Amino acid sequence: MGETRPMYQRIADDLRRRIDEGTLVVGARIPSRAELKRVYRASDQTVDRAVRVLKAAGYATGQFGRGVFVSDRAPIGALVRSTDAADTPLAARVSVNDGAVACEPDLAWEAISTTTVAPPGIAERLGVCQGERVMCTQYEYLADRNPLQLATSWEPLALTEGTEVTFPERGPYARRGVRGRFAAIGIHVAHAREVVGSRPATSPEAEALGCTPGQCLTVVERTHYDEDDRPVETSDTVVLGDRWRLEYAIIFGG
Repeated sequence: MGETRPMYQRIADDLRRRIDEGTLVVGARIPSRAELKRVYRASDQTVDRAVRVLKAAGYATGQFGRGVFVSDRAPIGALVRSTDAADTPLAARVSVNDGAVACEPDLAWEAISTTTVAPPGIAERLGVCQGERVMCTQYEYLADRNPLQLATSWEPLALTEGTEVTFPERGPYARRGVRGRFAAIGIHVAHAREVVGSRPATSPEAEALGCTPGQCLTVVERTHYDEDDRPVETSDTVVLGDRWRLEYAIIFGG
């Protein structure tokens, strides 16, 4: 049976194979457009599309004026998610690979909170009407000063407005996490639910995370519930899918 893949895909697959097999090592320069055109007898547009596919998959990174180079795709570490992890939008203990040793990096984050209305999908997750007012907080996390993850959290203002926990990162309960903050206003957060998926990075996300637009992100949708199964907060978290693993601790009852 004849080859059915488009030429750009064949070029991208061949380059990926060479990277996976170590023929093209981390930091090596991807063959130039002229070289790829000659080897594959392809047009400028076909070669450029193949390289874009490679970059979007995280296999290569462009350096202005120098060319395209093989990216380091080795996992940096793991986000260890469990019931005893720090209850912040990070919702994980971070373990970084340092040779054969796993260590915990210095974490820092910035947050911006704004009052807005719940988008349709968020309203559904929070069990509120579309257009209901919510507090939206956007986080950027750094590990040892390098981009780690982005997170966006939404809380119904009907629950928090006028209290000391209206703004998650301000006041006496700042940085106490969802459970600690809601406990301060008499709401017991009983459990959380996570849904893990993936999608391409948008241009703003790529800029913040230091990757290429279209590169694969791991997405964690997390929702906290009170004792009556009422959603009190929901968040979306994104990390680079090829650099960070999600590790879950599963504890079985006796």
